[in-house]
Amino acid sequence: MKAAVYAVKPQSHWELWLSLDLQVDMLWWSGAGGGLTRWNSRVADQLVLLSPSIPLGWAVQLRENWRPAAAMDSWDALAWQDYAKAALRAELRQEQVTGGRNDWLQIQEIQCYGRRGSGWLPAQGEMKVWRGAELDRVWLADQDVRGQGRIGSGRPSAQAEMKRDWGACLVSADKPRLSPEELDRAARELAAALEGRSLLQPEAEALIAERLPGLAGRWQAAAQLAQLQGRLVLTAALDCAERAAPLRLPWRGARSRRALPRCRRCGSAATGAAACAACGLAGCAYCEACLALGRSRSCALLVRSAPRPAVRCAAGNGAAASAQRRWGLGAAQAEAAAAALELLAERRERSAHSRPERFLLWAVTGAGKTEITFPLLAAALAAGGRALVATPRRDVVLELAPRIARAFPAAKLAVLYGGSPGRWDRADITLATTHQLLRFHQGFDLVIIDEMDAFPFHGDPMLAYAAEQACKPGGTFIYLSATPPRELQRQVAAGRLRHAKVPVRFHGHPLPLPRRLRAEPVQRVLKQGRLPKGLIQELRCSLDRNAQIFLFVSRIVHIEPLLALLRRQLSGTAIEGTSSKDPLRTEKVAAFRERQITMLVTTTILERGVTVPRSDVFILDADSSLFDEAALVQMAGRAGRSKEDPAGRVFLVSPDWNRAQRRAVSQIRSMNKVAGKQGYLIKEERR
Repeated sequence: MKAAVYAVKPQSHWELWLSLDLQVDMLWWSGAGGGLTRWNSRVADQLVLLSPSIPLGWAVQLRENWRPAAAMDSWDALAWQDYAKAALRAELRQEQVTGGRNDWLQIQEIQCYGRRGSGWLPAQGEMKVWRGAELDRVWLADQDVRGQGRIGSGRPSAQAEMKRDWGACLVSADKPRLSPEELDRAARELAAALEGRSLLQPEAEALIAERLPGLAGRWQAAAQLAQLQGRLVLTAALDCAERAAPLRLPWRGARSRRALPRCRRCGSAATGAAACAACGLAGCAYCEACLALGRSRSCALLVRSAPRPAVRCAAGNGAAASAQRRWGLGAAQAEAAAAALELLAERRERSAHSRPERFLLWAVTGAGKTEITFPLLAAALAAGGRALVATPRRDVVLELAPRIARAFPAAKLAVLYGGSPGRWDRADITLATTHQLLRFHQGFDLVIIDEMDAFPFHGDPMLAYAAEQACKPGGTFIYLSATPPRELQRQVAAGRLRHAKVPVRFHGHPLPLPRRLRAEPVQRVLKQGRLPKGLIQELRCSLDRNAQIFLFVSRIVHIEPLLALLRRQLSGTAIEGTSSKDPLRTEKVAAFRERQITMLVTTTILERGVTVPRSDVFILDADSSLFDEAALVQMAGRAGRSKEDPAGRVFLVSPDWNRAQRRAVSQIRSMNKVAGKQGYLIKEERR
């Protein structure tokens, strides 16, 4: 899209603004808009229209690189043109290289205005002086003139042309006009609806159509006023000013990349470019990384709420004991929650530019991480804040939603994933997949990232960037993980990252320690057409004790032939297989939980978020390069999760014993040791 861009001198220095509706700006800076300008204590003396219609990305570039100077008071149109061309030298050159226009900043488009009384007088040519009463009448007048007259051309203009250029609201002809007071109210309502959001224009229009249908088709004037009031930020989807800024993960170093524009929505380099009918550029850059959520390009309007500092929560004395009583937490859970609450309650300066605080909750699988977050959510809500719980996978979102709803029946809960209803609802607690965070900007006082080491969040800088952008300045990040990345573990060891460990499950029994079971690779077993004798014996032992069996494999192609072997050698057993490509995965997992399926052959798609009370785990090809330490620990964590069967069995089935297997076993053994030393294990199980 295109926007107007102008410089204005409200007091002692010049400012530069972009505009979606110039009439709103003229009334705002003149002080003649009645209720429209009641929020503005400044009145401008001079205003220079640099262009009535320039590609939005260029207008934002001018604003971001703006450097006011005292000499601007005496500049004429030619001097302003030279300044604008110098600021956009790279953009103009690139447009010429791609065969585009070279006349974007013509001198006849630049017009200087001075305020006379409550109106504006062009510095050149003869044009009617607009005063306050006339401005109000023009604002409320019916649109009875059509035409294509240019704004600020310096030519003598009839009153009808003035009415068309400055007095016509940018609304469709069939919409009734808004009075200044109505527009002020619409601006406040729009800002409230967009609070904490970061939306491209089509998404913003979809939100408006659902929540503010009265503004549909005429919202740009309200958005412009909200920007002048400091309630909204109107910008371009791509940031051309930060071409070389590296994209970082909190647990990794910077990634090098070419000098390309950066996407403000996902933080990725914008690698694509094409001719654009919306802005007229021959090479309009766009981001390919987040293309599935709508095209983010250099001329696309991105609407964001203005940043606000986070609230400060109150922890109080005896936070651990209070958490135990209210939420039924174990001792280890309550102490971890209390440590995080102390961080939330610290009296540190929370400015509009301070970075969020970070805290790692390192809890073993089955420790009840969700329940540990309940005291944190309650503290944020009690302080009047908003909380976000993000998790990488949709099925985990659907599992967590009823648990959080039961824990906080009085709070409004929004559940967001691809295709979910109610995506524009404002809520006290938002539960979402990590991809949904791309539509938020500094909207939450507390952000909890569950399973931050899981696919697709782990290793994806785009999602990590979106998560950080979702937190308010001075807010708090809580990372939840049973297997945090090595870099975070090093930060913990070095004292650079505050954390709390929960080394024991809620039932107080130690984690099942994986055992090694030598066997040939699955590929060779399938060729031979017979399962190893040792594996069959252990599987039958699990069946004899009435356990359900997770049988993990490294590759989807192994599932079907392995099912055939298992059904032949373990006849009479209900055995099924599933993977990420299985359309019936949800139904099969539900049947497995309900004990209608005894053995489930699957991939790492079920390494997290699935709890079966009495279960054993067999990991075939445990030495595969596809199974790292974290995956092995997570898969092993499916066993022993219930109080009735805390000593589930785990087998690492492979011909070799590699580093990942050794580290996984060492990590589990270390957590059991810490739990024993700290007195968290029940007496008969303490080692």
